Amino acid sequence: MELTYFHTFREVAVRQSITRAAEALGYAQSSVTTQIQKLEKAYGVQLFERFGKGLRLTEAGEELLRIAVQMLDLYRQSQEKLAKQGGGTLTIGTIDSIASYYLPPLIQRIREEQPELTIRMQPDREPSIISKVQEGEIDFGLLLDKTPFDPSLTWKTIRREPLVVIARPDHPLMAAAQRHLDLADLDGAEWLMTEESCNYRIMLEKLLRSQGVSYRIGLELGNPEALKRCVKAGTGIAILPRMAAEEELRRGELAALPLDQPELSLELLLVMHPKKWLSNALRRFIELCEQ
Repeated sequence: MELTYFHTFREVAVRQSITRAAEALGYAQSSVTTQIQKLEKAYGVQLFERFGKGLRLTEAGEELLRIAVQMLDLYRQSQEKLAKQGGGTLTIGTIDSIASYYLPPLIQRIREEQPELTIRMQPDREPSIISKVQEGEIDFGLLLDKTPFDPSLTWKTIRREPLVVIARPDHPLMAAAQRHLDLADLDGAEWLMTEESCNYRIMLEKLLRSQGVSYRIGLELGNPEALKRCVKAGTGIAILPRMAAEEELRRGELAALPLDQPELSLELLLVMHPKKWLSNALRRFIELCEQ
């Protein structure tokens, strides 16, 4: 049985589509279908079932995926150890803000150092990223949170990431503020919020409620770029990781309210499986993150 079949199987499982897997691999759809059928015949099980317009793994498929990921990882490890060179693929799971504002210069740096390296970035929600790390579907995850999710995994704190409350430079709260604002000064303010599941929104609302500060939610948006545009166009305020608003703050398009609340911060966390083999590319990427 060729290792290629397992690679194809993993692509179909990740993309939940034979069509998308074929496009990514550069194969004909019929070739992908044939390889999956050969795997199913070899094991005597059904690996996928139809789910809406896509595919999802059966219980047998999920078990084979865990094993296939380990096999492919070992194969990549043998290639790199024997060749003593870079290349290969680095798969990163992360949230939108990190993917958009933190990772691009690091990716550019490592691509300059290792031009043969392929980097695959998978933006997702925190629970899904953790699950993919556990199952070996991604090499590592990058998250913003206060504490590690799962103690069975390996966690590394990269840096502290402050949260900033942003507003238009001409917002009344900016005009009223001298050098400092208290939470009480935000009483009754209109907030433009991220989605309810966002950890820093949860943190903010918990803090406001604990201090008896009332607030109104004027708009909910899941996209940081759209949120910033709405803040610039309206009268509301919003909270974001500083990395997401750094450029607008520097250009003076947005302003950070002088709110001294040290608890409004997160940690940039890197998470890996404890048994994850550190390829040269992965080791170097972690070094760049730490720098």
